[in-house]
Amino acid sequence: IMIAEKVTVDTVELLKECDAGVKTAIKSLDEVLDVVENKELKELLEKNKAEHEKTGLLIDSLLVKCNKEGKDPSPMAQVMAWTKINMKIMADKNDKTIADLITDGCGMGIKTLCKYKNEYEHADKEAVDIAEKLIKLEDDLVYKLRRYL
Repeated sequence: IMIAEKVTVDTVELLKECDAGVKTAIKSLDEVLDVVENKELKELLEKNKAEHEKTGLLIDSLLVKCNKEGKDPSPMAQVMAWTKINMKIMADKNDKTIADLITDGCGMGIKTLCKYKNEYEHADKEAVDIAEKLIKLEDDLVYKLRRYL
């Protein structure tokens, strides 16, 4: 358990970036869940969303212990993600499109989290473990989505 006085700036920043990533993932999954037709695909995405929510609660509790606020995704990134998702679904509303969109989103999430994990190299083990857990969560989803592409 982290003690607020001993928390490095890198730890807080990495947790904040993980928080923004979790929020982005949940929002993106929410955008597509209503239009998914395949029952197994929908269950896969719902399960992944629940894992992101659980991890988000953990991040929130760690940030509270540090007396720090979470981080929202940038408004521009949110608008761009929303636009991409909704335009592609309007153009071609099927499960392949959804699998493709979520795969792209996971790729961006993995890239971003790896970047921040490397940038905040003095973050404590707990924060690094959370980042790695999220990277694995995204990576596993990409692997499982292959059959729907």
